[in-house]
Parts: sequence; structure tokens; C-alpha cells
Amino acid sequence: MSGVGARRLHRPAADPVTLRRVLDFQRPKMTVSTYSSARAADGDDAAALAPAAAPAPPPLVSVIMPCLDEAAGVVDCVRRSLAALALMGIPGEVVVADNGSTDGSAAAAAAAGARVVHEPRPGYGSALLRGFAEARGEILVMGDADGSYDFSGLPELIADLRSGAADLVMGSRFKGGIQPGAMPWANRWIGNPVLSGMLRLLFRTSVSDAHCGLRACTRSAYERMGLRTTGMEFASEMVIAALQSGLRISEVPILYHPRAGESKLHPVRDAWRHVRFMLLFSPSYLFQIPGLLLLLAGAIAVGLLAGGPRRLFGHTWDFHVLLFGAGAMFLGYSLMVFDLLAKTFSAGAGIGKPRPWLRDFLRRFTLERGLLVGMILLLAGLGLEIKIVFDWMRAGAGALMAVRGITVGMSLMAIGAQTLFASFLISLLLLERR
Repeated sequence: MSGVGARRLHRPAADPVTLRRVLDFQRPKMTVSTYSSARAADGDDAAALAPAAAPAPPPLVSVIMPCLDEAAGVVDCVRRSLAALALMGIPGEVVVADNGSTDGSAAAAAAAGARVVHEPRPGYGSALLRGFAEARGEILVMGDADGSYDFSGLPELIADLRSGAADLVMGSRFKGGIQPGAMPWANRWIGNPVLSGMLRLLFRTSVSDAHCGLRACTRSAYERMGLRTTGMEFASEMVIAALQSGLRISEVPILYHPRAGESKLHPVRDAWRHVRFMLLFSPSYLFQIPGLLLLLAGAIAVGLLAGGPRRLFGHTWDFHVLLFGAGAMFLGYSLMVFDLLAKTFSAGAGIGKPRPWLRDFLRRFTLERGLLVGMILLLAGLGLEIKIVFDWMRAGAGALMAVRGITVGMSLMAIGAQTLFASFLISLLLLERR
């Protein structure tokens, strides 16, 4: 898929309610709304009709720019945005969310025609959240104020929103073009491809440039996403939240220019913030899949070797492998519990939508049932350990060589105890939900 004509990448079932009624803007006609009276100097009464100025139409498009010491580029970005809106004949505004600039950026942006709001909390996401909160338009456009994005392309960026074909439109620098010097080599060939590929893998999307800062969405889509992060991971959160909310996403090729001024990006730290956020929002890949593999491998090893050594694949396997298997089984079970806790929290906090199996589990789960399962496992392991001690004492309390029995018993006790405590924690997470 290439070119502007083939933008749509992810399109779930269309929402029957679109913005066509709002976006087919009709410029109001001038009407005489007020009259003023005046008395002539010679005493004769005369009525003079004076048409009042028509009120400015509410903005349809709000262009939001986070700004931190961007005096070198913010004026040009504001002017290009306002010129593009005027060329389209669409009422709009430019909102510059100043994040503590000390170089006169805020005053320069206001002089260029922007409405400046201030956000004292530091962070890319903090500035954007303030800008979105202050914006009045039904179409919300975000883009950096450093001159790297050409806001003259607003018509192309919001075309799918105006037609109702998409809820979120992403700019794609890799499909459009990156000018020499616009992006460091490591970011272009390693950082962005790896992070975008990771997001595509974890969340099953085909967005090619998940970290492009030029985007547009409808106000209803923004409200549905419920964004909250305050740092650079805001870019990843928007894509993930859009996918989880079932929003329609399209992508537009854009040209990426060298920025004006000094970059505020910290490659390693900001990349880690993206990775951390994606893993936290994808507990199946972080906990469930590794946990399930470890649990199965460990259980197979314990099951095969608990009764004695076995010869497999030309080698004799004994209690050394049994110990590794028991450790893998316990670690795998722990990761599965973490996965369940993470998804329970996400469901209760409204961060993610629980899958059917999780809804069924949470509906049937009670603290008493969890405690019963944990107690059975704990007592089974404890009973095995007690039996080993009694057998050892009856045999004269000599050398104790019950490695296999002790390993199995301790594994059952550990898993049982973890089940008991996890049940209390799950119940705690479900209190507000219920």
C-alpha cells in the first residue's frame, strides 16, 4: 500500500455517527441584528439602522502545539496553520501549550495569532493534555512547534476526519519522506523501526510510524481514548488507546523537515518510556506467554522425574533437572498470577477491555474459592513433607535422600501459598469494581 490514496490501515466496523453534520460547515450570512437610535442635531428624530458585527463562528479545527523553548520555529508553525485554515475557509484556532519556555516562545506565538495556555507540569504529554483540554474545535490536530512538520498540509491530514472515514489520522514520515538531517541515523534506522515494529506485534496494527508527532482526531475519539500519560510515551498511548477503543485509524504520508532549535529528545530514556508503556499495556506478552511456557516446561520435568531418573535422548536425567523444573514451574505460575493481577487491575481501572475468559473468571471468582484452592495445594505439599519426615524417622533418622519428594512438596506448598495471597489481592482489586 503506497501513496496518499491508500491511507487506511486499520478500519474496524464504522461508527454510524460521523462528523459530517459538523464538518460540512456553512458560513453564516450577515444579518441586521441590532439597531441604534440617534437624535439629529436640529432636534428632529431620525432612526439609523446599524448592522452589528456577526459573532465569530466557533472553531471547527484546533491545532495544538506543545512548546518548550521553540522560539526558532513556533512563529512559522502558527502562521502556516492559520494560513491553511484560512485557505480551506474553515474556522479554526491554534493553541500553543507552553511548558515553561524561557526564550520568549509564548509571547512570539501569541503575537503570531495563537492562543497560548500554560502547563506547569513538565513533559510532552502534560503539555498536550493541557492543549487538548483548552481546545474548542471538533477536530483536534497535534504537532510539534519546532518546524519539523509542515502545517500547510492540514487539508490532507483532516480529509478522512471530515469525510467520516477515520477517527484518528496519523502522519507517516517513512511513507512520505525524511529530509537530510531531519532525523538522527540511529532514530531513523533503529529506534523508530524497532518501536513501531514492537507496537505492531504487540497490538496487531499496521501503523507504519507509531511515533510521528503530527496527528489529528475527532473530539469524540479523543474523549473515548482517555489519555493520561505525561511524557513521550503519550505518542504510544494514543495509538494503543485508539486500537483498544475500536477507533478507525488511517495514515497520511508527510514530509519531515530538520527542526529549528535544539532537540529535547533523550533517545535512550524516551525509548525506554515507550517500551515500558507498551509492555505494561500488553501483559499477555510480558507475563502470560513466558509464564505459560515456563509452567508447562517445569511441570513436564517434574512429572517425568518425580518418580526417579529417566533416560531420554541418549542421556540419563536425574534430580538436577527436577530441581530446575520445579523452579521453572514456580516462576511460570508466578508470572501467570502477575498476568491475572495486571488484567484485573486494568479491567477495574478502565484501562483495557477484559477478554471473555477474564470476564468469566472474575464473575465466578470469590475470595473463599481462591482460598480453598490455595489451601488444598498447601496442605498437599505439607502432607508430603510430613510423610517424608516420618518415613525418615522410622528408618532410623539416618541420611535423608528424599530429594524428589521434598522438591515436589515444597513446590506445591509455594504455589498454594501464592494462590492464597493472590486471592486476597484479587479480591481487593475487585472491591471498587463490584
